[in-house]
Amino acid sequence: MEETSLQQLLLLTSLLCCTTNQASLTVSPSSSQMFKGDSVSLSCEEDDSSAGWTLRRNTTGQTRAECVKWGEAAGSSCKSNYIVPMDSGVYWCESREGATSNSINITVTDGSVILQSPVLPVMEGDDVTLHCKTKTSNLPADFYKDGSLIRTEPAGHMTIHHVSKSDEGLYKCNISSHGESPPSWITVTDKPTTTAPPPTYIAPCPVSVAPPPASATLQLVFRLVCHLVVFCLYFISTLIMVSLYRHRPTGNDLAVSMVMTPPTQAEQGLDDDYDDIIISVTTEHHF
Repeated sequence: MEETSLQQLLLLTSLLCCTTNQASLTVSPSSSQMFKGDSVSLSCEEDDSSAGWTLRRNTTGQTRAECVKWGEAAGSSCKSNYIVPMDSGVYWCESREGATSNSINITVTDGSVILQSPVLPVMEGDDVTLHCKTKTSNLPADFYKDGSLIRTEPAGHMTIHHVSKSDEGLYKCNISSHGESPPSWITVTDKPTTTAPPPTYIAPCPVSVAPPPASATLQLVFRLVCHLVVFCLYFISTLIMVSLYRHRPTGNDLAVSMVMTPPTQAEQGLDDDYDDIIISVTTEHHF
């Protein structure tokens, strides 16, 4: 079981390596058509030199031929100082694991006119300039697409603004008294769509409650103390009233004593014998 898991992991790793380590083929001069006797240099622009990218080509006389059979190799680059029509074909880069890069079609002619067009596919919306050239000078040229005349340009070059899929096709040019160029296919790729970034979540700002000022705190304490005092007084008074109610006297147990002392009568025409008369009345009432 562990051996199977290890094999699957190694297979996944190798697949990832093959997909992530890519190379792009470039050519100098950047043209899909060249004259016989020109020099050309091709290079594999690689992400990882350890992948061991090698230049290969398919022509009428060779299949998957490496650089050593038709040029001078220098690492992942190849240069040919003198190209001939037999060098016309498809060129690409290939790694030791079998991964391949983009491919480039190169046409070598022994004629007197070539059409310089983009080697790589053109992105939709870009501008493309086509040059109709001779070995000596630039002359007025007629430009064709899929066999139909587009227009004639006195300067020998034509620009297509904001290319679209409808501009994809086979192009060639013709210079009077010099001849016609080989045809070249121009590929137009879709413009990559830009995806909107995911909405950014903005966390709400925390609401901080400021502590009350010192004066407010004192007022709150004072009110609390007042409430406690009032409650205590109310509680104590309630206890006293309940206690008095429980111990109140009842019925015949209540006695009232009244002592009355009449006032003395003097100097009002009474006799001296009655000056010191004191009347004491003690009355006891029972309720």
